[in-house]
Amino acid sequence: MNENLLYYGDNLDIMHRYLDKESVDLVYLDPPFKSNQDYNVLFAEQDGTRAASQIKAFADTWRWDEAATASYFQIMRKGGKVAEAMRAFHTFLGENDMMAYLAMMAPRLVALRRILKPTGSIYLHCDSTASHYLKLLMDAIFGPKNFRNEIVWKRTSAHNDPRRFGANVDTILFYTVSDTWIWNSVYSAHSKEYVARFRHKDTEGRHWADFDLSAKGLTGGGYEYKYKKAKSLWRCPIETMRRYDKEGRLHITKTGGIRLKRYLDETPGVVLQCLWDDIPPINSQAGERLGYPTQKPEALLQRIIEVSSNKGDLVLDPFCGCGTAIAVAQRLKRRWIGIDITHLAITLIKQRLRPNLGKRLKQIKVVGEPVSLADARALAEQDKFQFQCWALGLVDARPAEPKKGADRGIDGRRFFPEGKKRATEQIIFSVKGGHVSVKDVRDLRGVIEREAAAIGVLISLEEPTEPMRKEALAAGYYHSDYRDTDHRKLQVCTIEELLEGKQLDLPPLAQVNTTFKVAPKTRSDEEVNGSLEFDDSED
Repeated sequence: MNENLLYYGDNLDIMHRYLDKESVDLVYLDPPFKSNQDYNVLFAEQDGTRAASQIKAFADTWRWDEAATASYFQIMRKGGKVAEAMRAFHTFLGENDMMAYLAMMAPRLVALRRILKPTGSIYLHCDSTASHYLKLLMDAIFGPKNFRNEIVWKRTSAHNDPRRFGANVDTILFYTVSDTWIWNSVYSAHSKEYVARFRHKDTEGRHWADFDLSAKGLTGGGYEYKYKKAKSLWRCPIETMRRYDKEGRLHITKTGGIRLKRYLDETPGVVLQCLWDDIPPINSQAGERLGYPTQKPEALLQRIIEVSSNKGDLVLDPFCGCGTAIAVAQRLKRRWIGIDITHLAITLIKQRLRPNLGKRLKQIKVVGEPVSLADARALAEQDKFQFQCWALGLVDARPAEPKKGADRGIDGRRFFPEGKKRATEQIIFSVKGGHVSVKDVRDLRGVIEREAAAIGVLISLEEPTEPMRKEALAAGYYHSDYRDTDHRKLQVCTIEELLEGKQLDLPPLAQVNTTFKVAPKTRSDEEVNGSLEFDDSED
């Protein structure tokens, strides 16, 4: 399994169908849980306005319904520790949204345990809503002895929560598969007070400080050393004391005491603890901010990936959302797999990787996306919203943001700056998965005029009629000042044409498209010029 892959679909089904046993080195997951709320994807506006717009990605599906009941009883039939834990949850919680969430998570965590290597690790990101239940569930699946840490991440600044302490932290549960796991130590910087202790300099200009070698207050035998006539207790055996002396590591005080020299440049820092308050959240001005509501900072994922994997290892995020784990894994030369149940997320991840991969973005496979007209028809019949998101992804458009009142006739948009003043113009898209007629073209023409849009595009699953094409031609042309070019004002194309590689007649948006906000390019020249496949040899 060497390829970087994106999967569209239910991660449980995908893990069972496509991912081999003991094939993954590291799993990071941030599964959503917000009872009685919708999940929304936020996009920062690119047309000059400040207001944030929202797209409903998928509704909160964690309800105790027929599907949750079926999942629960399937776990019960398999028996074992997981079934015992779920039975206890059911007795305590009853049949509610939290129980539905645990019934969804249990088989997925079991599947993740199956595909993790014996040296693998898993980091489950959650908040106080479900962390205590998830820890018991993880104990049942991975075993209490393989629990390594409950990491507390300060995810935001102080909260003013009424009548309780401010809730400004998340929990990350860190488990391994066995007692032998990949581990690369990470150190945090020393405090200013600690660094200030290294006030001495040797002849080479290296800063050093002296530390106590004695073991005062302890009982037991001791020994005399040549610099001290009195018998004393030391923290090290006599052989170590002689080695320190030979290396010039002993500092003799004015009173004849012996202290150990330590050099500042020999101390990598403070061993990282389980309280992570040094990684700030993504603020409104951060370059990496994409506007996704649950987006985590890249520094957080970088720490996890660097600690628990090596170059060339395989990283999996089964709830990949806007793709932070994937983007960081790509930058750190890890192979990766991302899974998400929305085509909107898949499109967003592609756009996020575009600055770093450029033309090589086409090499990334997306398993589960329609690749034929028959596939597209099946998706349109199964889920109209997902069909629209997928179709808009074919033309690098984003789904339309709901505004006050209905966005009549607008399924998606692209934005680009135009003219010497770089004023923002928009391209409006309408996606049709069923029957189409000349009326749809006339309606889109009216929307173009109403919105003062530069261009309108009708994407149709069915073949357009001749009257539709004539009506589109009658709309005339849009003149772009960017390169003094003319483009059809209203265009009609089919899904089949897009799958065959047809390009729309648009201004050169590759240079000026501002539809998606993307994080800045962070890869080194070596990584950019290299191939998508990673070389495991040393740099």
